[in-house]
Amino acid sequence: MYVVIMGCGRVGSALARALVRTGHEVAVIDRDPGAFLRLGKDFPGERVTGVGFDRDVLARAGVERAGAFAAVSNGDNSNIIAARVARETFGVERVVARIYDAKRAAVYERLGIPTIATVPWTTDRFLRAITGDETTATWRDPTGTATVTELVPHEDWYGRTVRELEEAVPVRVAFLVRFGQALLPTSKTVLQADDTVYIAAASDRLGEALAAATTAPPSEDKS
Repeated sequence: MYVVIMGCGRVGSALARALVRTGHEVAVIDRDPGAFLRLGKDFPGERVTGVGFDRDVLARAGVERAGAFAAVSNGDNSNIIAARVARETFGVERVVARIYDAKRAAVYERLGIPTIATVPWTTDRFLRAITGDETTATWRDPTGTATVTELVPHEDWYGRTVRELEEAVPVRVAFLVRFGQALLPTSKTVLQADDTVYIAAASDRLGEALAAATTAPPSEDKS
C-alpha cells in the first residue's frame, strides 16, 4: 500500500519506518526539511517539504494514489484539515488524524474521520505501567476515550448486584457471559462466580476502575 504521512516528528518518523519495514511505500510531508533527518539516510520513501494540508503539496506527495493518509503533526487544526482534504478532495479511503483534544476528537469521529486522542491513551498506558495491570482492552473507541474489557472481580463481588458494583466502581457492566451465553444485565442482576464480566469505562479511569473492582467491596452496613 502507498501511504502518505503528514508530520515527521517522533510519531510520524517512527510510523514511516515501521510501514517501510512491513513492505509499504511511504511519502512523508513536513514543512521543516530538517525533520527528515529522523527518517535516517537509508529511508527509501519520498520526502516532501511543505504544508501538509496544501493541495499542491499533497499532490506532490502522490496522495491521489495513496491507500491511506495519516496526519500526525503537532497541531490539531492542521491534522484535521489535512485529513479532510485527503478524504474529501482526493478520496483517500483510509484516513486517520492525531488529536490532542479528546472532546474535539469525538466531534471529528462523528464526522467520519477516525482520530487518535493522545491524552486519554497516554494516561491509560501510564496507569497500567504504574499499577502493573497488563489487561488487554477488548475494544477501545478510535478516540481512545472509552474502553470495553474483561474484568475478573474480587470473589466477594459475587453475590452482589450489578448496581452495587457500578455504584462503587467507575464502570458500567456492558454484558456478561453466563453458561456460554451472552447476557445483558439489569441493575438487579446478581453476579455469579462463573460469570465472565465485561465492563465499559473511561480509558483514563480504567486503571482506577480495575484496581477498585479487584479488591473486596465495602462491607455491608448491618446496623
